[in-house]
Amino acid sequence: MAISRAQLLKELLPGLNALFGLEYKKYGEEHKEIFESETSDRSFEVETKLSGFSAAPVKNEGAAMAYDNAQEAFTARYTHETIAMGFSLTEEAIEDNLYDSLSGRYTKALARAMAYTKQVKAAAILNNAFSGGPTYGDGVVLCSTAHPLVSGGTNSNTPSTPADLNETSLEAAVIQIAAWTDERGLLIASKPNKLIIPPALQFTATRILETELRVSTADNDINALKNNGSIPGGYAINHYLTDTNAWFLTTDVPNGLKHFTRTPISTSMDADFDTGNSRYKSRERYSFGVSDPLGIFGSPGAS
Repeated sequence: MAISRAQLLKELLPGLNALFGLEYKKYGEEHKEIFESETSDRSFEVETKLSGFSAAPVKNEGAAMAYDNAQEAFTARYTHETIAMGFSLTEEAIEDNLYDSLSGRYTKALARAMAYTKQVKAAAILNNAFSGGPTYGDGVVLCSTAHPLVSGGTNSNTPSTPADLNETSLEAAVIQIAAWTDERGLLIASKPNKLIIPPALQFTATRILETELRVSTADNDINALKNNGSIPGGYAINHYLTDTNAWFLTTDVPNGLKHFTRTPISTSMDADFDTGNSRYKSRERYSFGVSDPLGIFGSPGAS
């Protein structure tokens, strides 16, 4: 439906001093703190995790050489979605000079709506990371205590008991990440990179990561997390996280959470011959998803 003069009646009145409501600031591209970004030239992308070899056994004198098999572990699929929105102005609204006063404002509002949608879709991967959320290539949710391995073991990228963000839970997460293995049970030397939190936890994160001494203790102990550089990337606030208690750690494991851009955002306009209305649209196509769940560690919080 086209925006008509009836919907914008006050913009036609003399003495109008200001138009407001479309000039709010917006948060930046916060998904870049979490996802690796790549381009795509296909309708979907598929990534497959490979299994290496187990630890080499001892060869006894005169015994035959042992041989091992490599195999595929699981596959991740990214199906790109098309996100599009537009608006139009009637021919009469354009004749009455509403085009000049409103088109710039509404094209900015359109860009803001598109950017907002992108951040919501990105954050949804983390908002649905725990029990009840979607499963990924290895058949379990993103943050699970039982990511199955080819060797028969499991990796866990969430606490066995959900924990709020504090010094103890963060230290335990660093230790847990260091114990991750590959598909055949070999340690992978993984480390945390950055803490991802909702706005409600920003002051807690500052106290834990940036003070010289331990928080909330009378002991004169150093802050081991800071002294050891355990979280080298510090923390980043994601304003689109819906759980005020949930927190996440990105890791240095490659090919973790990914964002594919199939078609970058573009805008266009044209005139409809029959109605004379001018139409404006914005369109992009992308996907967010998970290849290796070890790209992140997460806790839903204790409450």
